Amino acid sequence: MLMRTDPFRDLDRLTQQLLGSGTWSRPSAMPMDAYREGDEYVVAFDLPGVTPEAIDIDVERNMLTVKAERRPVAKADDVQVELSERPLGAFSRQIVLADTLDTEHITADYDAGVLTLRIPIAERAKPRKISIGGESAPRQIRG
Repeated sequence: MLMRTDPFRDLDRLTQQLLGSGTWSRPSAMPMDAYREGDEYVVAFDLPGVTPEAIDIDVERNMLTVKAERRPVAKADDVQVELSERPLGAFSRQIVLADTLDTEHITADYDAGVLTLRIPIAERAKPRKISIGGESAPRQIRG
């Protein structure tokens, strides 16, 4: 139901590690998991240290876009940073959603640094039985 839109994700991650954090014009990718759970698809993004107010979720037709920004924590003047490995800056991910998903009823929850989106499967995509109409009397084939 989901298609990857970024075939060079691993290369982007390596470049981000070498060149630094993302910017709004060139955001870093965020790790995610996607799976089906009953009658909905679940997509979970790792965004530790990001406040819910810094997360932006948009859907346009079947394109889901998640953007977030992790800013540095304000430090006192007498603080000397010894080590800083946590990535800062802008993060973004775009996913093409299948036409069988109901983009009108997406729900989002954010807990413990994980953004979880639940996307219901559209009623038109669910399996259903088709009844056969017509005569119920047996027919004889003549040849």
